[in-house]
Amino acid sequence: MKIVLAYSGGLDTSVALHWLKERYNAEVVAFCADIGQIESLETVRERAVRTGASEVFVEPLTDRYLNDFALPALRSHARYENKYLVAAPLSRPLIAQRMVEIAHEVGADAVAHGATGKGNDQVRFFTSVTALDPGLKVLAPVIDWELRTREEELDYARKHGIQVSVGKENPYSIDTNIWGTSIECGELDDITLAPPARAWQLTNSPQQAPDQPRQVTIGFESGHPVTLDGEKLGLTELVTRLNAVAAQHGVGRVDIVESRIVGFKTRGIYEAPAATLLMAAHEELEAIVLDRETLHHKQGMAARYAELVYYGYWFSDLRRAMDAFTDSLQGPVTGEVTLELYKGSFAIAGRRSPFSRYSGALATYEAGDTFNHQAGAGFAYVWSLPLTRPAAGGQV
Repeated sequence: MKIVLAYSGGLDTSVALHWLKERYNAEVVAFCADIGQIESLETVRERAVRTGASEVFVEPLTDRYLNDFALPALRSHARYENKYLVAAPLSRPLIAQRMVEIAHEVGADAVAHGATGKGNDQVRFFTSVTALDPGLKVLAPVIDWELRTREEELDYARKHGIQVSVGKENPYSIDTNIWGTSIECGELDDITLAPPARAWQLTNSPQQAPDQPRQVTIGFESGHPVTLDGEKLGLTELVTRLNAVAAQHGVGRVDIVESRIVGFKTRGIYEAPAATLLMAAHEELEAIVLDRETLHHKQGMAARYAELVYYGYWFSDLRRAMDAFTDSLQGPVTGEVTLELYKGSFAIAGRRSPFSRYSGALATYEAGDTFNHQAGAGFAYVWSLPLTRPAAGGQV
């Protein structure tokens, strides 16, 4: 039997690699997607080899991740429960997609992941793989094995000489990529306490952020971020640079008690410095270039889009249809937005677009006002008619 394992080098997948070999007498191919995580991927490769992988794929997929997954989510303003920018959920369909491709290339019978039974990822991986190749078996060793606690996993790792970086001094479950970082477990399970300073991985605290504000200007062409402070950049370089600036100023932190797919609440903290600013800027441009009805309809779709991503329904017809609608609106989403960053927060400091629908002459209350106020009075009369109640005798 040959199995392709989504391998991160962390506790769960390192133990899973060894356990799969033992349980199924299998050849295990480890696959790690390089999507801009902060861990050393050379270390991940070496750990996979030492743990017994027959072959290791560590592939640079950051461009594919940003362009094919993060960018559509940005344009759709995907925030799960109005807070979480779904960095990890966006990576799962890409990882699943590449796992299926590798399984076909190497002739594997199954794919496997390191998600737990009560986690979101076991649903996302199963759903994505099933959508792409329902004939592939999806194995979930962390669900199937006899190890019931993280301490038992650590004992298993020590017994079999598996090197891991999790222990009492590092109790967190951390998932990182270029779009954002997820941190769970440890002291974070106590929702009555603020996150410890050591839990944050990327961003300065507001207290440690620079004392002087910093302005950044993001330019878009047809909804695609293309410039930072006037310099034309590829998407990966733009996000990388913006991450550094925003993180320095403490921007992009989220602390949320969220509703998991499997039904209960969990607490996570997230860092998405660049994504936070890009989404705010994109929203600001849409606000000035889209007409009211289109804008409001698209705003209403955002929460549903985020749910589809979070629930693992990336490869659904509905998500594709929503992307087609959003893509059709992106032509005029062209221009620049300036944001001012200061100690963990930011504000819009300016916006401009050649397709702006804003008219100063209509909006002003000063000299030069071109609005027909008499027409406004008639409009108010007509607008109120649906709310008019019949008078006694049935006459309006």
